[in-house]
Amino acid sequence: MNWRLFFIIMIVAGALTAPVNAHQIRAAITKVLFNKNTGNLEVMHRFYLHDAEHAVKEIIGTRADLHNSLKTQKAFAKYVSERFYIKPLNGKEIHLNIVGQEVDHKFFWVYQEIKAPKDLKGLVIVHNALREIWTDQINTVNIEGRGDLKTATFSGDIELLSVEFKNHEKESKDHHK
Repeated sequence: MNWRLFFIIMIVAGALTAPVNAHQIRAAITKVLFNKNTGNLEVMHRFYLHDAEHAVKEIIGTRADLHNSLKTQKAFAKYVSERFYIKPLNGKEIHLNIVGQEVDHKFFWVYQEIKAPKDLKGLVIVHNALREIWTDQINTVNIEGRGDLKTATFSGDIELLSVEFKNHEKESKDHHK
């Protein structure tokens, strides 16, 4: 009986102390904001610094240093901007300008903007940053400032999504009464 108890204790102890092989969730959040104060369309990409550091070594090379090299930070921002684009539902791509990037605690941010196009009824969005490196990468895009909050989530094989701004038209009409 003592051997059984010893065996059970060893199994439980081993299970509690074994390294966890849980799969890390790789995710990024992007906020697309139609800023009423500036009239700009602002895009803020937030990546976990840990993921960005690993990715930048594959993208740029093993000597890439996201923490201390402005050159590496700019290269990663360019990489992100080349894999994210938006366009009107029936229009041409909106060419966003990179306005900055920064390391902020456990996140790496990339900022883009442009003067907000008028009369948008919706957007077509592509966000493939890091998705060619990790097939389980999830990129979520939240669109604010045009009616209700809209969310587009890129995971699995999803490469292109669209959102419509139905409530924005109503809001605009209500403001003109």
